[in-house]
Amino acid sequence: MLDAPPGTRHQLLDVLKRRGEARAEELADALGVTVSAARQHLAALQGSGLVGHRELKGAPGRPKHVYHLTDAAEGHFPKSYDVLATELLQFVGDEDPALLARVFERRRQARVGRALLRLDGLEFDDRVRELAAILDEEGYLASFERLDDGSYHVQEHNCAILGVAQMTDIPCVSEIDFLRDAMPDATIERTAHMLGGQHVCAYRVARAPR
Repeated sequence: MLDAPPGTRHQLLDVLKRRGEARAEELADALGVTVSAARQHLAALQGSGLVGHRELKGAPGRPKHVYHLTDAAEGHFPKSYDVLATELLQFVGDEDPALLARVFERRRQARVGRALLRLDGLEFDDRVRELAAILDEEGYLASFERLDDGSYHVQEHNCAILGVAQMTDIPCVSEIDFLRDAMPDATIERTAHMLGGQHVCAYRVARAPR
């Protein structure tokens, strides 16, 4: 979930989420604030791209706006996709370990394809940096540092499928295979492993000898 807007604005998003859409007067009443205050909060949320509006046609007097959440606002509400995915993978592994292996192989191939497109044409150092960015975007809370010998230390501080990894080594094998396929001119070795008791999974990435 993204960082929530402060106080009343977060409550305003919650009301719009529950109602679908509402006028400023309705939102002010629901929040116990003045209509002017509600409009100020709405303007700020519109400026952040979290709220949009449409004109209520056929209404007498000045045009009235009806407000709604944008797609960007969805990130401010809890999601359980990771929990669901982990449970489904655990169920698949219980029922058919071979199918679980095929699922991770297809995932690995798709990840490699996307990564190679982003890494294409970059120098070695830039590819390591971009690979760490890819891992971070995928939810691994990745970081990297260049060591004195010119190699890199890449760390994954989070594993979204740790429950599955505790059941089978398939995800861990798939992960290091992905890294090696994404950087075929590198030597990549795992140096720390959450399943081994460390708080991170870490890898040493070095240029492969020519």
